[in-house]
Amino acid sequence: MSEKVWLKHYPPTTATEVDIPNIPLGQILKDTTSKIPQNEAIIFYQKRMTYQELSGLVHVFTTALQAAGVQKGDRVAIMLPNCPQYVISYFGALNAGAIITQINPLLVERELQYILTDSGAETIIALDALYPRVKAVQPNTKLKNIINVSLQPSETNFSPDKSFEQFMKTATGTVTPVQIDPEHDIAVLQYTGGTTGLSKGAMLTHRNLVANIIQSYEFFKSDITFGQERSLTVIPIFHVFGMTSGMNLSIYCGSANTLLPRFDVEELLQTITREQITMFPGVPTMYVALTNHPKSVEYSLDSIRVCNSGSAPMPVELMKEFEGKTGAMVLEGYGLSEASPVTHCNPIFAERKPGSIGIGIPCTEYKVVDLATGTVEVPYGELGELIIKGPQVMKGYWNMPEETANTLRDGWLFTGDISRMDEDGYVYIVDRKKDMIIASGYNIYPRDIEEVLYEHPSVQEAVVIGIPDEYRGETVKAFVVLKQGKDATEEEIISYCKQHLAVYKVPKVVEFRNELPKTNVGKILRRVLREEVSKVK
Repeated sequence: MSEKVWLKHYPPTTATEVDIPNIPLGQILKDTTSKIPQNEAIIFYQKRMTYQELSGLVHVFTTALQAAGVQKGDRVAIMLPNCPQYVISYFGALNAGAIITQINPLLVERELQYILTDSGAETIIALDALYPRVKAVQPNTKLKNIINVSLQPSETNFSPDKSFEQFMKTATGTVTPVQIDPEHDIAVLQYTGGTTGLSKGAMLTHRNLVANIIQSYEFFKSDITFGQERSLTVIPIFHVFGMTSGMNLSIYCGSANTLLPRFDVEELLQTITREQITMFPGVPTMYVALTNHPKSVEYSLDSIRVCNSGSAPMPVELMKEFEGKTGAMVLEGYGLSEASPVTHCNPIFAERKPGSIGIGIPCTEYKVVDLATGTVEVPYGELGELIIKGPQVMKGYWNMPEETANTLRDGWLFTGDISRMDEDGYVYIVDRKKDMIIASGYNIYPRDIEEVLYEHPSVQEAVVIGIPDEYRGETVKAFVVLKQGKDATEEEIISYCKQHLAVYKVPKVVEFRNELPKTNVGKILRRVLREEVSKVK
């Protein structure tokens, strides 16, 4: 089974292996600017910025960082929603040789302090509304420079630390050249979302990130024209999917990238229609909201050609409903922070298999191995752990040698995802190893049950966890959000599941919620629900 069966799907025009140029990540913006300087790079509400203007601001920010004492290898944290200042800070820090530490703006003080302390960041670019939070943890960190970003036009800076505009004025005008080794030098510390516990900083090198951009471009290139695409990035850039598939890929393709700082379904529909968006990376919860919006059919969404879904499994029924309403095609893919993140996607150029994550992108090897030892490749169709090898796989975890050794073995990245592969090389993610429920000796995978729940006509969102059970060890509990104007009882949901699932998989308890706990990127947090249940106990 060691042959790469998925490569048979690649057409002659798509390379199965691509050359990864030995360049620092910041070079992609310089290259695009040299080709199309006057093309739009960023659209942010009334603000429109060309590639030349963006590159000029990045240059100024780099010199300001160097004037503030930032040197190669120093960690620079960014704690912003999607906005032009994010892109300027990101590429400015890269060009100074700094390591970017991406931080979710929703983190509370304890979580923020952990990442700042763990990374050793000395500089942070943060939204002005978060200033009290940053200032509160500063004494317990190495922070020296706090740069405040305001998204409201104002000349007033109420903090004693510099505003973004004030900081830019400290630039000396010349960048001190920094030698970067793309293969070994870290570009980004990407902290894992923390859905399963303590956050770990995945060390993504310049080469990792450049590789993933070029791999993604090669996979989608039949539907991409350089300098002519219109992207929409509403998934947060601080999330690895938003960083690569939203920001970096757009710059590499010379796209005009519309940034939205938050997900608002009405605003999203208006923006897609107004800007005639052609590339839209999204997550399942966004497609849920778009599909269930009462006026979604009134908007023009047919401009979208590359419409990919990642970050969490895409329920098949939801995919069908979205496509039926909009005419857009959703290509479900897969990635993880440790792989920069993209490793798989349903192809434009071959069969799309709903429910699967598709096939490996160029330069990516993968196997499904036994859960017990991780050393034996399992036959097609059987369950095991997905492991991956490729140039996009991280260097390791920051300051965590044991975790690194456990996750990276003989060049393979162990994903922790229970999967199966069919004879065509398409992969199906069944669940996280840690999310598996064991009831009366049966292995139960939450996604099996969630797919059925999403097929119920009244269900908008659903998630399943295991809860303690004296007799079975664990039993199944479902959390359900109903569609607006729809009704259902616990008995009805359980009865529906009995018609479509083996008896041992049927939820014994159904709890209705107005909303489910999610990460900022829209991934449902099972961990939070499990913690709630354990506290009740």
